[in-house]
Amino acid sequence: MHEWKRGSIHDEVSILLTFSGGGTRAAALAYGVMQELRDTGIVIDGGSARMLDQVNHISSVSGGSFTAAYYGLHGDGLFETFESDFLRYNIDKQLELQLINPALWFSKTGRTDAAIKIYQDKIFHDATFADMNKPGRPMIVINASDLAYGIRFSFVQEYFDLLCSDLSSFPVARAVAASSAVPVLFEPVVLENYSDCSNDQLAGVVRLREFYQQNQDGSDNARLAALLMSYNDKDKRKFIHFVDGGITDNLGLRALSDIFEVAGGADAFMHNSNQRPPHRMVVIEVNAATQSHREGMDQSSKQPRIHEVMSAVSTLQLERYDWDSVNIVEKNMEKWTEQLSSPQRTVSPYFVQIHLDHVDKKGWKILDDLPFNVKKIPTNFSLSDSQVDLLIEAGRRLLREHPVYQELLSDLETP
Repeated sequence: MHEWKRGSIHDEVSILLTFSGGGTRAAALAYGVMQELRDTGIVIDGGSARMLDQVNHISSVSGGSFTAAYYGLHGDGLFETFESDFLRYNIDKQLELQLINPALWFSKTGRTDAAIKIYQDKIFHDATFADMNKPGRPMIVINASDLAYGIRFSFVQEYFDLLCSDLSSFPVARAVAASSAVPVLFEPVVLENYSDCSNDQLAGVVRLREFYQQNQDGSDNARLAALLMSYNDKDKRKFIHFVDGGITDNLGLRALSDIFEVAGGADAFMHNSNQRPPHRMVVIEVNAATQSHREGMDQSSKQPRIHEVMSAVSTLQLERYDWDSVNIVEKNMEKWTEQLSSPQRTVSPYFVQIHLDHVDKKGWKILDDLPFNVKKIPTNFSLSDSQVDLLIEAGRRLLREHPVYQELLSDLETP
């Protein structure tokens, strides 16, 4: 098993973040949450610490992958250059300039290739996963969707083993492009499925086969294992086409559960990554999507337009899928903390959901005074400075004022 890194040397609290939603809106909201974590002080073993330093894993899809990958590469440098490099940089304009370049008129370069070049030149500067997966840093899990089979695919070596490929040399810009490649607007990012696995990669395939054999009960794990086993058919699946990770995991939560389950459960995951069970396991889900509620549709007897019907159906499907994802994680957190607990050491779960408009299961309506405009900010890559400011402040306040987060702080010692 490959060694997965953690961000903190302490085991008082372990934070797992998920970032989801589209475009700069998602990246800015996640950035605001990261700022708040940075500025939240706690006391561990008699010394002062930051909540940000307790983040061990970040799972991201779509626009949230920009923030996750940038932090994985730069650490606190995120707070120095991410706003100028991405949040306040007009990617859409640069993409348009690339596509109207006469030199590209007769080439096969599409929007995705043009976007990858911009991401490399302006944001990630040819960085690979070897630059990101270093000791002492949290593990960054960028997620995409396998278009042909509908598989949630995580850019971690365990999944790359199935392709007989090496993650360490893979460009971060390509992974982020795959995670945020909205179908139709962007072409898929294509990876070759090699047939010549190394011994280490073959060992990973064997572990997956064992996982598959252990899960033949029709459960979600059984379906996951069966789908992942499809990568072993090298003749049938020579090339894999990856698109927006939000299609198969709109919240980034299911990928988190998959990784724990494929590892053999929370206790096996902790053992394989050389971690002690924390006293407090925290999942913070940051979702920049908004629920439209089909506003105005019920005010008229007129038949909705086709695009309104299609949008409503798509939104309803995603919302139901999101609720299922949340329920799965809540159940799994109970299971994981039970697996990790012992008579001498109890592990407590905390699940913090950060949404722009959401009423959680306890009936807490998030930020009644949150500016209405923040919910109307589009999901493209060309936001105004004022829109970015609104989203950053929303991320900070949504975390700071969340009752579960406040409960966590009250349970911890704070300066």
